Amino acid sequence: MKIAILSTFYPFRGGIAQFNGLVFRELEKEHEVKAFNFKRQYPNFLFPGETQYVTAEDKADAIPTVDCLDSVNPLSYLSTAKKIKKFNPDILITRYWMTFFAPSLGAVTKRMPKHTKRISILDNVIPHEKRFFDTPANRFFLKHNDGFVVMSDTVLADLLSIRPDAKYLRINHPVYDQFGEIMQRADALKELNLDPSKKYLLFFGFIRDYKGLDLLIEALTYLDESYHLIVAGEVYGSFEKYEKQISQLELKERIHLFNQYISDDKVSAFFSASDVCVLPYKGATQSGITAISHHFELPIIATDVGGLKETTRHGETGLIVEKPDSKLIAASISTYYENNYKESFSQKIAEEKLENSWENFAKKLIEFAQTI
Repeated sequence: MKIAILSTFYPFRGGIAQFNGLVFRELEKEHEVKAFNFKRQYPNFLFPGETQYVTAEDKADAIPTVDCLDSVNPLSYLSTAKKIKKFNPDILITRYWMTFFAPSLGAVTKRMPKHTKRISILDNVIPHEKRFFDTPANRFFLKHNDGFVVMSDTVLADLLSIRPDAKYLRINHPVYDQFGEIMQRADALKELNLDPSKKYLLFFGFIRDYKGLDLLIEALTYLDESYHLIVAGEVYGSFEKYEKQISQLELKERIHLFNQYISDDKVSAFFSASDVCVLPYKGATQSGITAISHHFELPIIATDVGGLKETTRHGETGLIVEKPDSKLIAASISTYYENNYKESFSQKIAEEKLENSWENFAKKLIEFAQTI
C-alpha cells in the first residue's frame, strides 16, 4: 500500500517524533511510505522548552521527509495537502496530541480524496491544560478523519464524547526499544555519580505542572534518608517553585537533578540505576514514559489518573496509588520496597514486552485501516 504520514519527525525531537519514526520504519518494511513533516512546529515564543530540535549530541533516526507544514501559516495547509494528494496515498496517518494543531492538520485531512483513508493516532483529545478553543478545534479535526487509533481507555472515552460514531482501534502503546540495553546497576550508578548504597526513585521526562513532581518531592519527607530521587528531564516553564520546595524541605542532598533534555544514548543509565519509576501525575491520558520504563523492565508506581493503570497493572507490573497525594505516594513506595516487588514485577514486564511491539502495532494499524 501507499502510506503517507503527516506529523513531527527528525530534526524535531521528543517522544512524538521518536514514535513516528519507529512507526515509519516498521511500515516501510512492507509498504511504500512517505513522511510529510512540519517545517515549523511551534513558533518559538510558544515553545516552553530549550529547543524543538535534536542537537549534535542526540542520536536520532534521520527519517527522510518532505518538510512542508507550518502550523501557523494557512497557505502551507493548502500546499501540504497538494503534495500529499500528488503522492496519492491509500492511507494518510496523522498524529494528534494538542488542539493547537487542529487547524493545520484538519485543513489537510479535509482536502484528501475519497479513496484515501484518513487515520489519526490520538495521544490526547481533551487536553491536560484546557483552553477556550479546545472544543471547536477538536470537533473540526475529528470530523475530517475516517478512523482513530487510541492507546488508552481515557482517550477513547474523550473521543466518543465528541464523536460517538467514531471507528477506532484500541491498542497499547508499543514499548520504546531505541534506547539501548539494560546496564548493570553498578555501572549506571557510576556513570551518574550516585551512591550505590541508596534507594533510587526515578522521575523521568519533561517537567510540567500536571506531572506532579511537587507531590513526589513532598513524598520524600515521609520516607527515611536512604530514599533518594533522580529527576531527569527538560523543564517546560520555570523550575523555581521546585527549587524553593526542595530548599524549604531540606532535601537537596537526597534529590539529584538532571534538568536537561536526555538524549537517547543517555536514557539507559537513568532507568538502569533506578529501583522504580514514579509517575505522580495529577492528570494524564497515557504516558510514553511507561513504554520506556517497560523496555528497561523497570516497574512503575503511578497515580490513578487517566489511563495510567491500563498499562501499569496493580500488583503485577507496578503499583497504582489511589489518588495524587504525597502521603499515599510515599506509602506505595514503602510497600514496594518492603515486599521486594522489583524482581517479580520486572519478570512480568519482560514477559509482556513482545506483545507490545512496533511490528504488532503497525500490523494492527493497517488491518484496521483496511476495514474502514
